Order: sequence, then structure tokens, then C-alpha cells
Amino acid sequence: MIQTVLESNYINEGDTTAEFERRIAELLGARYAVAVTSGTAALALALIAFGIGPGDDVIVPDLTFIATANAVSLAGANCVLVDIDPRTLTIDPEAVGRAITPRTKAIVPVHVSGRPADMEAVLALARRHNLVVVEDAAEAFLSRHMGRYLGTLAHAGCFSFSPNKTVSTGQGGMIVTDDEEVVVRLRELKDQGRPVRGTGGDDVHRSVGFNFKFTNLQAAIGLAQLSYLEDRVARMRRVYEIYAARLSGLAGFRLPGFQLEAGELPQWTDAIVERRDELDRYLLARNAHCRRFWFPIHSQPAYKQRDNRFPNSTAASPRAIWLPSAFTLSDEDVARVCEYIGEFFAGQDSSIRRAEGVSIVGAR
Repeated sequence: MIQTVLESNYINEGDTTAEFERRIAELLGARYAVAVTSGTAALALALIAFGIGPGDDVIVPDLTFIATANAVSLAGANCVLVDIDPRTLTIDPEAVGRAITPRTKAIVPVHVSGRPADMEAVLALARRHNLVVVEDAAEAFLSRHMGRYLGTLAHAGCFSFSPNKTVSTGQGGMIVTDDEEVVVRLRELKDQGRPVRGTGGDDVHRSVGFNFKFTNLQAAIGLAQLSYLEDRVARMRRVYEIYAARLSGLAGFRLPGFQLEAGELPQWTDAIVERRDELDRYLLARNAHCRRFWFPIHSQPAYKQRDNRFPNSTAASPRAIWLPSAFTLSDEDVARVCEYIGEFFAGQDSSIRRAEGVSIVGAR
């Protein structure tokens, strides 16, 4: 497919991109999908397409990748950070309720590691206050909740195809929605104000737009991976199952967990660890690469606020970590990581067991 795009002498956004959009919409059960350059761009353009901009407040969880907050800033709106639920590491609906003011126009819940935010509560608040909900499902492709795929429960959902995701196109993002008017606006916003694909010449530009197009070459890379989804999803579930079975009840260690039977899909397996940094170094020395959780957004210079406003994210961030979770890991790889973790908490040295040259990659 990539060769076909190269031989066509047209690698910019075109029919292959349209086919990728169609396949993703069909897969998720959405009416429309619009491909853009990144998950960040997807969030920003979705907000703009719903009329959100300068003077508007958008509520975002404090513990998420900073791209969620930056997307609000890119839309010209004001990012209002709220605390998280320490059990799930997702947005706290009670904190959302306290933050709503007449300036509030939208909520962006984040589905952390594929674990759904409390969408029932978030959507109830949105209906009560007439707010737009845009799901940040960057880490939740093909994870289900309430019988539907995350990203399709609200006004719009946004996905990422960056290098560590279930499907990767290098960089890229997707907005899904059932709102046809929003789709028309999204296509204008992503392509210099043109509602339909232009020629680069005497086109009509109905409004101000930008260049957030998704190329045929990227789409070909994405389409080629769709045939592997079933195997990848199965491996992602299996990795979590092994961790959950072998690490259950370990003192000083907790998995926030996933409801696999309800359709939740672990993009990565995350954990809350009392001695996180020590464990991270211990596993790294044994070629098992983890990834530490984000700093709370309120602690970053661009969004600096006091810690006491966000007690849950402040407490959770230095204890949260993603364990090795790649869908390329074998059962034996995951079992070895579990052995290392058990030995760490038991105070035993497993260095003599390390297989020379074996590298267990991290949360990718």
C-alpha cells in the first residue's frame, strides 16, 4: 500500500487518507472521522469546531500529558485544571462540578492508559450545564465502556497515532463525531478554510483555516496495521492479565486495573508504587524499561499553580509508573518482569538471573 502511494506521485492528503478515515469511523461505530496531524491538533480543532475559543473556560484533569492542556491553549481558550480520582487516575467529576462557572464551555476527560473516565458523571454534568464534552482518547483506541468505544460517548473523541500507540503513523491524530456540521468545520480548519479538498490554485476558502492535513503516506502506514489489530489487542489484554494475576496483593504495589470483561483495553499497564523511583532503577538495571507518570500539569511552569489545590494528582504522580507493556512482549517477558518486581519488594537481588542481551521494552 505504501508503494502504491509512492508510485501514485501524490503523497499529500487524498483518497488513501479518506479510506483510513472511513475505516476508523466504521471500526469505532462513528458516523465521521477526520484525520489530522496529531492528537494535540485533534483536540484543539475539535474545540474550535464547537465554537470554543477566547474567553471560554475548558476543564481538564491535572494528571495527563500536557498536550491536553496545550490543545486548549491552542484553541485560544482558558485551561481550568481540576484534580483526579486517586483510584482511577482519571478526572474527578466532583472536582469538575466545583469548577463550573458561567465561563465554562467544555470538559475534556482523559481516558488514562485506556481506563475510562467516569463518563456517566461527566456527561450528566455536561447536560445539566449545556457543556461540550470532547473525549481525549489518545490512550484508549478500541477500549470500550458502556457498550461503546471510548471516543464515541460524547460530542467528539480524539485519538493519537504517535509512535507508542496501538496503531502508529509516526505522528497523527483523528477526530470522530456524529455531528455533520462539526465535520464540515473541521475540514475547513485543517485545510486552509476549504470545506472540500483543494487544488492549491483557484480554490474558495470560506473561512480562516490552517494546515493540519494527514498525508496519504501516513494513511497507508495506518491502513496496513489494521489487519493486525486483533492480535495486538489480544496481546495487550494478555500482558495485563499476567501482571494482575502475579502481582495481586503485593505490599506497596497496586494496579488501578481494568475491567476486561466490560471491554476495557489496557493501552499500557500502570501501577501505583510506594518506592517508584527505586523500582524503576531496579528494573532498568535488568533491561526492563518502565516509564514514570507525567508531572501534574499544575507543576509545569506554563500552568503553575499551588500543590494544595490538587492533593490527589500531587500525591499520585510521584508514585505512578507504566510497566513494560508493549504488545510485542511474550508471556515469558512479562513473567520475568513480575519476578523482578517481587524480588525487589522482597529485598532479593535477581541480577544473577538476568539474561544477557535481553531487553524488555517499556510502556510502548
